Amino acid sequence: MTATPLNPAQREAIRYLDGPCLVIAGAGSGKTRVITQKIAHLIGAGMRPSSIAAITFTNKAATEMGERLGKLIKLPDGERPLVSTFHSLGVQMLRRDCKRLGLKTSFSILDSDDALAIIQQALATTDRKLLRAAQSTISLWKNAMAGPDEAAALATDENERQFARAYRDYAATLAAYQAVDFDDLILLPVKLLREEPEVAQHWRERLRYLLVDEYQDTNACQYELLKLLTGPRQAFTAVGDDDQSIYGWRGATLENLKRLGEDFPRLKVIKLEQNYRSSVTILQAANRLIAHNPKLHEKKLWSEHGVGDPITVVVCDTDEDEAESVAMRLQAHKFERRGKFSDYAILYRGNHQARVIEQALRKEKIPYVLSGGQSFFDRAEIRDLMGWLRLLANDDDDPAFIRAVTTPKRGIGNATLEALGRYSGQRHVSMFAALFETGFESHVAARQLEPLRTFGEFINRIGWRAAREPAAQVLDDLVAAVGYRAHLFDTLDDKQAATRWQNVCDFIDWLKKRAEEDGATLLQMAQSVAILSQLDRKDSDVDAVRMTTIHASKGLEFPHVFIVGCEEGLLPHHGGVPAADADEGAAGRDAAREDALAAARIEEERRLMYVAVTRAQRSLTLSWCQSRKRGRDSSKQRPSRFLAEMELVAAPPATRSVSQESARARLGALKDLLAAGGPKAAR
Repeated sequence: MTATPLNPAQREAIRYLDGPCLVIAGAGSGKTRVITQKIAHLIGAGMRPSSIAAITFTNKAATEMGERLGKLIKLPDGERPLVSTFHSLGVQMLRRDCKRLGLKTSFSILDSDDALAIIQQALATTDRKLLRAAQSTISLWKNAMAGPDEAAALATDENERQFARAYRDYAATLAAYQAVDFDDLILLPVKLLREEPEVAQHWRERLRYLLVDEYQDTNACQYELLKLLTGPRQAFTAVGDDDQSIYGWRGATLENLKRLGEDFPRLKVIKLEQNYRSSVTILQAANRLIAHNPKLHEKKLWSEHGVGDPITVVVCDTDEDEAESVAMRLQAHKFERRGKFSDYAILYRGNHQARVIEQALRKEKIPYVLSGGQSFFDRAEIRDLMGWLRLLANDDDDPAFIRAVTTPKRGIGNATLEALGRYSGQRHVSMFAALFETGFESHVAARQLEPLRTFGEFINRIGWRAAREPAAQVLDDLVAAVGYRAHLFDTLDDKQAATRWQNVCDFIDWLKKRAEEDGATLLQMAQSVAILSQLDRKDSDVDAVRMTTIHASKGLEFPHVFIVGCEEGLLPHHGGVPAADADEGAAGRDAAREDALAAARIEEERRLMYVAVTRAQRSLTLSWCQSRKRGRDSSKQRPSRFLAEMELVAAPPATRSVSQESARARLGALKDLLAAGGPKAAR
């Protein structure tokens, strides 16, 4: 099939090489094609392929871009352009030069759960809400390049002051463990480039041209990394869309789009406004919606795909009615169009909305995949057990060592682990290897050393058995010796503990069965445990409706889209509602500040709705409920202001929803017509 010719704006963006370039790429305007074609153009202009880097935000985007580039240009492995995420690039930079920061080359990268455990120790609390708030705040401080001292100065209330103290302890523990978290994968390379001229020069020569995807999602730290890497040459293309900036809550800032023009006066701005995805009707609604936001770069999407189906707005009595309406409408629409289930997506603001929709789809036997939900392998109890298995497979795995030695607790305190971490960093060996070295004995008291050595000897014994004896017996003995069941019931209420223990039992049974089928030892099973989560079924491989949050839908597209919960307080989320009037004076100033913040949140929520609407190619259905359950209570709801801003109105009350009986009758008639070989409906 012949590719669609490039439009004039795309050609200009691809060919412009005279300085820094910002491509404002509207939804569905072919930005990935522009990036890959520009890389090909750079190579054609004589630039060495391996000196070009395309930076994305997700592994999925990097994979897709790499695949497209591979079809466009055939190059040997060592000569290909670098296509990676910000974090993967950060890892490469740190692996090369981390010793300049006092890190061993085999430094550990802690995942979110491991990092949270350290923050929990620092705060000395089990309040999960408080812990998540602390973790998020520390992450935002790091993304803004604020260290513990600056964070303490920035703190505005007692909670933030408490978080700043935890940040100091957290940073010290990471340093002692010779470990970094995900935010450090950007922050520490920035530190390297700022403080080490030789390192900066190496990377500027290594990466002579940068292309940055989804630029509107960058935070202050990522922007600084881009500036430092480009240096005086200023050879880069940033591709983004201010109308799709929806990650302010995790530090992304539209200020970076403004700063580009200020920091790079020669910046060339090119707009991609032709949309290759959606119908004219859908794009007109999206344009009307986003027109209510202030603009950094004025643009208006247009399409040659024709008018398309009218947009449907459905009013439902309750969220159960909404879920049933979506299921019935989707099924009827699929039969009318003779389509596939995978042509359909159901989008929602929060994961809590999914349960009732899942129930309705299961009731109607509609297959679906849930994106963005928690995988079985992401559950804390499964990750705990996987930590032990990972350590058996590789005793140099420091994060696995830390997780196993602290869960359940076994009389080994934070000070002991910090001493071990410092010693292992000096010796450039793993923490497990370090605890057996004679030299370590002078760094801790005998009472601290004893439980560490006992733990190490236990791992060695169980590891010896894991390589030789039947997996089932060794696994049962391991779990019993660890005392994990008692740990769950000691730290959680009985109901939670029982649920988590059942998950552990299911996981153990699955491991035993797999080991028996494969004739594998526990050690062999443990060696593959790191990729167990990849055994989940791939979403793209099945004919099923996609259910996903709007945030997780970014970058995707579907022929037919349902957006549920279009209500005030939900979409826009209640966090974006302006503050009430306050008294004059200080209270008035506080209220004005709160109103300004709330207005900014509303603008981001509007961008979120814009992203949702522009996922649809051919048909779009939006629904809202007059009453929605919140826990055991129900509350009255109002339609989202965004419906009015799109100039969309609900169907008249008498015809506003599809009753179960009428929908079944209509569906039955359609099936009969199809079975009889009736006229083929237009797709």
